[in-house]
Amino acid sequence: MGKRRRVTERRKTRPAVLGGMIAVVVGGAGFGVYALYGGAAADERTGAAAGHRAVPSGPLTAAEIRTASTRFLTAWQHGRVTAAAAATDDPAAAGTLLTGYTKDARLKDVTLTPGTAKGTEVPFTVKATVAYHKLSKPLSYGSSLTVVRRASDGRPLVDWHSAVVHPDLRDGDTLVTGESGTPPVRALDRDGGEITAARYPSLGTVLDGLREKYGKKAGGTAGVELRVVRGKAAKAAKLSDKTLVELSEGTPGTVRTTLSPALQAAAEQQVAKRARASVVALRPSTGEILAVANSGHGFNTAFQGSLAPGSTMKVITSSLLIDKGLAAADKKHPCPKRVTYGGWKFHNDDDFEIKGGTFKASFARSCNTAFISQAKKLADDDLTRQAQQVFGLSMNNWAIGVPTFDGSVPVQSAAQMAASLIGQGGVRMNPLNMASVAATVKSGSFHQPYLVSPSVDHRTLATASRRLSGRTLSQLRELMRYTAAYGTAAEAMSGLGPDYGAKTGSAEVDGQKKPNGWFTAYRGDLAAAGVVQAGGHGGDTAGPIVAKLLKLGG
Repeated sequence: MGKRRRVTERRKTRPAVLGGMIAVVVGGAGFGVYALYGGAAADERTGAAAGHRAVPSGPLTAAEIRTASTRFLTAWQHGRVTAAAAATDDPAAAGTLLTGYTKDARLKDVTLTPGTAKGTEVPFTVKATVAYHKLSKPLSYGSSLTVVRRASDGRPLVDWHSAVVHPDLRDGDTLVTGESGTPPVRALDRDGGEITAARYPSLGTVLDGLREKYGKKAGGTAGVELRVVRGKAAKAAKLSDKTLVELSEGTPGTVRTTLSPALQAAAEQQVAKRARASVVALRPSTGEILAVANSGHGFNTAFQGSLAPGSTMKVITSSLLIDKGLAAADKKHPCPKRVTYGGWKFHNDDDFEIKGGTFKASFARSCNTAFISQAKKLADDDLTRQAQQVFGLSMNNWAIGVPTFDGSVPVQSAAQMAASLIGQGGVRMNPLNMASVAATVKSGSFHQPYLVSPSVDHRTLATASRRLSGRTLSQLRELMRYTAAYGTAAEAMSGLGPDYGAKTGSAEVDGQKKPNGWFTAYRGDLAAAGVVQAGGHGGDTAGPIVAKLLKLGG
């Protein structure tokens, strides 16, 4: 926190499945009749008779929303792909996906049931049959559409995205039914117990990733399935294909993971207490991932999130400043109320200052200006090099067994470089990255996190090119230990010492009233990090989640 301009957070979100549908079936005498002879016809006649009038503008009326959604749903249900696509604002893309809905996904007997509109959004349920040769199974799910007004002529149309057809689809994805190219896997925890999404809801995306990576290597055979096949954009975001319906079982191969059943269960319970919470726990001495959980199960923020880490980034920045002789734990260090750099004004939370205090005091209280004041003494690429060479981040080369985002610390200049020192600017991380940072401090060197042992497929793990000096490492541990005992992390870490360390953080995000709350810590041979988006200060939000795991397994 603390810079004048806030950085817009890039987040990948997944559409929600909406329930509470009203049972009014499209087609026949009712909803479909209205579409064909009521609202649609009236709308078309009005347009033809009033061609000389101004283009309609302003908010959509309830009648316009009902008419546009009805036109689309009626045509889709009755297989009139061209008409359905024409009722959207992107007929080409809509036509392609709706054609594939029947041809490639093998879906028939489609019934669409609209719910009550919420503003311009109309929820609906879909019931259909997946049929492949002599195999068939029912399919039922919820989705939604949004009606918008086309600027050129004011006509209400469905705002087209692939998620309208199915909420698990990203634009560019397709639905395909057939023999799966990837056999299923049976994933096991470190104790040999089976891992299922029913038991651990957070692990659905992890299981998808394990199947994609190890399905063909683990000795299984493929079955027949309806699957989401990812397009270029989703693959670039490292999303895995997803099974929706299994028509015939394949023979799964077996993949053993490093997950701890006790810690995984605790992680699931902890994130469920807060909206948009994520956490990762791992073993510093080896890099083994012991738990990963998200309160939202559609996207694995813990492994693939790309969020500004706020003041937890000060762990890396402190190591840089100590390495360069610009700070020392017990030496005096400036912490004024405000500092200006690169034309931006940076300040501390509530504009506090520490007069005559040490660097340790500034770290423990998370003084932004103590770090910004050193920006003029750093090269633009110093922080990037420190993150890469010591902490193994920002090189996109981790191979943990499933897709990950490995952190980003780009080279920046002026005010953006200064903002990066306190975890804003262009810096992006997730709980996996920040748990690894704490683990590196605890173990003394970087061990790439992994979920599946590299011995399974003989892959090469990422390494860091250098270790922290003994002098820097001892001071960094002292900073984190002092913060856990007396600083902003003290309440969450109470009773967990003495072999521990922590750092809190909060990251401002445009459009959010509250910042994202971060917490990274270690205790014994366990490190963990978590984030609660739009939750507030990290010590109050992510802190208790992380501390609970450390207490259980540290």
